[in-house]
Amino acid sequence: MLSRVANNLIWLDRYMERGNGILGLLKVNYYAYQDSPELFSWTPIIKTFTAYDSDFFTEAPLECIHFMVLNTTNSNSIINIVTKARENARSIQEHISRELWLCINNYYLYLTDTELSKKLEEDPIQFLEDIRKYHLIYFGTEQFTQERGASYYFMNIGKFLERVTLISDFTALKLINVGNTSDELEKSFYLKNLLLSIGGYQLYIKKHKSTFNEEHIIRLVFQDKLFPRSIYYCINKLSRYTKALIDSNELEKDNIDFLLGKLESTIKYTTMENINSKGLNNFITDIKEDIRNISININAVYYSQNN
Repeated sequence: MLSRVANNLIWLDRYMERGNGILGLLKVNYYAYQDSPELFSWTPIIKTFTAYDSDFFTEAPLECIHFMVLNTTNSNSIINIVTKARENARSIQEHISRELWLCINNYYLYLTDTELSKKLEEDPIQFLEDIRKYHLIYFGTEQFTQERGASYYFMNIGKFLERVTLISDFTALKLINVGNTSDELEKSFYLKNLLLSIGGYQLYIKKHKSTFNEEHIIRLVFQDKLFPRSIYYCINKLSRYTKALIDSNELEKDNIDFLLGKLESTIKYTTMENINSKGLNNFITDIKEDIRNISININAVYYSQNN
């Protein structure tokens, strides 16, 4: 089984990547809701990123943001995600840089400030921006202070595993709306919202101007080699860091190489005709299942006792 240290390193970055994604989604939906509340409901977000047994429901933006950020009964709230990340980081302090530990500890202290909820009421967008900066600082600190070795590779495996899952969820969430309307203007709203939610709006506009074409967006999300939140880019990075662990004898080869290579090839060479014949939701479901199997295999293979 995966060693405790490696497991904590993976989940440290998974939690931080998840929090960053959720905050970005909340910000984009808040903006969209102000203009078109009938199109951008909060309910799908709550259902996607809370426990299955949660009975929380609201269409009030501030209540939803509070629930998704500061409510301790929601296992996927930002405060709970960061608390779990901090617990992981504290148990493996000797494997991460001191700057990274201080970064996440300061973030935790910021979130537990009893006065923080007042900032949400004063300015929701600034509230979300201020919190999200801690994620950007975290990943920047990791990039510049963490030594390149097993710990760094494990953290990046966690980050990109989580990113693939998030992007898959975001895409499925938004494209359900596209499929449920025949109004071209509404479709363009939903497609633009998807791009903003995954941080791909600027890159898309550079390539395709202001025409929101569903096929172009699907190619960007799944197959773009340069977009850091495309599925292909993330799988490519997973392959790179897994190979680095195998080469350094921190990870047995097993069949992880095969699973990653198979998924990378599937995404790289899939055509729109194949996706359409299979159904986009089925295509996304298969990707998530493959990622789940890869994650299970990473956890199950034998790791060097030196880690």
